[in-house]
Formats: sequence, C-alpha cells, structure tokens
Amino acid sequence: MTTPGPGPSRTGPGSGPVPIAGPAAAGRPGLSLPGLSLPGLVDLIGLALVWGSGFLAIKLALRGFNPVQIVFVRLLLGALVLTPLVFARGLSLPRERGVWGHLFVAALVANAIPYVLFGIGEQTIGSNTAGVINATTPLWTLALAFLAGVDRQVTVWKAAGFGVGFVGVVVMFAPWQSAGEFASWGGLAIVGAALCYGVSYVYMGRYLTGRGIPPMVLAASQLIAGSALLGLAMPVAGMDPPRWRADAVVSLLILGVVGTGLAYLLNYRLIEADGPAVASTVTYLLPLVAAALGWFVLGETLTASAMIGVGLVLGGVALARRGPTPRPARPAR
Repeated sequence: MTTPGPGPSRTGPGSGPVPIAGPAAAGRPGLSLPGLSLPGLVDLIGLALVWGSGFLAIKLALRGFNPVQIVFVRLLLGALVLTPLVFARGLSLPRERGVWGHLFVAALVANAIPYVLFGIGEQTIGSNTAGVINATTPLWTLALAFLAGVDRQVTVWKAAGFGVGFVGVVVMFAPWQSAGEFASWGGLAIVGAALCYGVSYVYMGRYLTGRGIPPMVLAASQLIAGSALLGLAMPVAGMDPPRWRADAVVSLLILGVVGTGLAYLLNYRLIEADGPAVASTVTYLLPLVAAALGWFVLGETLTASAMIGVGLVLGGVALARRGPTPRPARPAR
C-alpha cells in the first residue's frame, strides 16, 4: 500500500496503498483519466488487483504468522526485490545521513506501524472490511495536508468534498448500530493505519520528494529502513512459533515479492508513462477488489451502509481534488 498527499503519490496495500516516498493518492486526481494509454490501463488494473488482494493475503498469512512476523518478511522481501534493480539500473542508495533519517521516519509511519496495525485489525475483522476502511486514507491525507499548511487552498469543491467524505465515514461506521466490525477494536486499528498513511504522505511530500532522488531509490531505501525497524521489533514481538501452513506461507511470499516489491515497480512504470494523477486513481479501485475477493474466497459479507459509505468517501475525495476552475480537456501528449 502508495498514496501521497501533497507530493507525488503512490498507493500500496496495507495493504492497500503502500506509501513510499509519495504514493498513489497523493496526486491531484480528477474525475477522469486524461491521456491514459492502453498499456497504462493494463498497469492500472494490474496494480489495483495486486494491492487490493493484499488485504486477503494478510488475512491468510495470519493463519500461520503473527502481525510483526508478517510485516518483517514482507518488507524484507520487497527490499530484496527492489534493491538489486536499483543497482542494475546504475543507481545507488542515498549516502546523506539526513536523507536516511527521513527515510526511517517515513518507514515507521508508512510501513512499520500501519502494516502491523493491519495485521492486528484483520485478526478480528474481515479483509473486505479492512479494505473499505482503508478507503478513508485519501480523506485523512487531504485533512492533514491542510492542517500542516502543505495545502490550504480552500475551494467550493474542496469544502464539498470534505463534507461528503465526512458523511461517508459516518455512514460507514454506522454509530447508531450497537455492534459491528467497523465499530470494533479491529476496525479502529485499521483506522489508525489509514491515519498513519495520511501522516506519511504529508511527511514524505515535505521531506523526501522533490530532492532529485529517483523514486525507485526512495522506495528501495524506505523498505530497507522498514526491514531494519521490524528487525529490532522481532526479538520482542516476533518470536511466536510460526505455524507452517501452506496457505499462510504462500500468501506471505506473494505479499512480499508481488504485493510489496513488484507492485512498486508497476506503480513507478505507470507514473512515468501516464503521470501521478492517473496513477493515483488506483486508490478508488482497491476497496472494490478487497470486497470482491473477501466475498469470493472467504465468504465474507458487507453491509449496504458500508458500501454506500465507501462510495461517499471516495466521491468526496474526488470532489476535493477537483480543480477550482475546470477547463476543457486538452490532449495529454
């Protein structure tokens, strides 16, 4: 799971948008996909399937491993996929201590904490519910960017978007109901993860993007930093004896190699070919993929209020990111 707020953005799974130096929700997506090429459309759908299925992969991996073990392995595998590719392209990892300091902070709030919270949350709630709650990430990003002074331009569209998004969150959590996954501790853990993503996008947009460092280098470096952080946590919280179930092992391998490593490459290719605004629209597809897979594979169910709520949240984000004065569309190239 990548989605940046104020800076270049990419989304990743928490799955869901994996934030790395600016993930998918962070661009300024509009209500259309101007200039989207056919290969770009294929990449967009592929990325949505990979990151949207990350919620299911976490649920299955939990059958054999605890949340800290899952996060450590997925970050390590992602780093092992990306780092050799960095060197194969003739690039190098950052050498400045200040950059690495920011990378460790970004890895903490964009990877270590939210990934663990996703694992904790999905121990008690469905993968489809986690995917729906994760859809609040762009809303948190917009609100935090405003509070941090990164983007304080107030427009009619933005105000309307925040209003619609807030209503969507209320409908999604249905506080008038006495119980449910959304209003549980597991649901609150996923909310915390989405909030961490919002913080990370603002932080990365301010301190990591726009420094002339190639996105792939930032991604690999951040995953290395995240692996180091989880390595420190393993002796404390990751020593539970794993259960070597085939479905858990395969899911964890897929989550690390495909959902964390290769997905970043797919995301960067989409950004380079069609721009960050187009790439960021993957955010709108993740809840649909997560809900569909949870229903099809695990037999999970979703309430009507949940689906209406996520629709309002994503519609609110689309409104808030819309330009103040729409202009006729022009060819992108």
